[in-house]
Amino acid sequence: MNKTITLAMGNGGVENAELIQKVIYRHLANDFLAKAEDATPLRFVNEPCFTTDSFTVTPLFFNGGDIGKLAVAGVCNDLAMMGAKPKFLSLSFIIEEGFGLREFEKIMRSIKKELAINGAKVVTGDTKVVPKGGCDGIYINMSAIGERIACVSQTNIEEGSVLLLSGDMARHGASIFAAREGIELANEIESDCKSLWPVIDELLQELTPKAMRDATRGGVAAVLNEWAAATQLCMEIEERFCNVDASVQGICEILGFEPFMLANEGTFVIAVHPDDAQKALQILRRHNAQASIIGKVSTTYPRRVVLHSAWGTRRFLDMPSGEILPRIC
Repeated sequence: MNKTITLAMGNGGVENAELIQKVIYRHLANDFLAKAEDATPLRFVNEPCFTTDSFTVTPLFFNGGDIGKLAVAGVCNDLAMMGAKPKFLSLSFIIEEGFGLREFEKIMRSIKKELAINGAKVVTGDTKVVPKGGCDGIYINMSAIGERIACVSQTNIEEGSVLLLSGDMARHGASIFAAREGIELANEIESDCKSLWPVIDELLQELTPKAMRDATRGGVAAVLNEWAAATQLCMEIEERFCNVDASVQGICEILGFEPFMLANEGTFVIAVHPDDAQKALQILRRHNAQASIIGKVSTTYPRRVVLHSAWGTRRFLDMPSGEILPRIC
């Protein structure tokens, strides 16, 4: 095979079949793909959940992951946040002519590894190659079906619910920005990009969360504001319990970013009944020592998020607006 992707590899002919068989199927082989038909019949899934997402991150490879890992983790995490176990995925590529085959293999290895973590399979997909300049290296679209194990939804949030954060904030956004701008730091920032099903699986065995949401684009601020608007309740947050890595904080201060508004790709917000708060914290900390209880749900300021500082002051934390950092996922 060529060392780079050619237009012929997306034409449905011999070259396309060679790319699929020798590269893609070699990493993703399973009984579903082996049938090689236009659609894949699936076994019945009880309480199915369905999600889709597209990934255009730049750079494609970053400290802590790459676009392949990000894509699988992204759609599987969306299912996990609804209490659903990831099962079946579609995988579609749009690849720029001239993209390196070695880099494509690296992305495929990441996809394979992340699928194993989730216990999920790619059962259908597509590959298109566009002329040079038609896209930025490679774009990925993924859809996923999961089986819902617990009824987790923002509609369950009520006054008195306790809010927790599964780790420190803004790692992914800060990592991508540092890589994109060539910023050299004494301690390189690693993205928090990871699949969350292992920790969610453990949580669901011990308790039933009221709601969960991964704090991706728009960060923790977007999650909390969306919950406040949907429930017409107030999210009251203690700023001192929302952990931020020192290097991440440094980038935020230099560039004027708000850590609450930068993207995460492996950190989520969870709302639980007060009786479940300590148990939830214990489970979260088995996976991330930075997990913390960050606040509660009240009726103080309906539809608003209130941030309490360590000095006794408070302010509203608004919904992010504008392009904070494009091409983050």
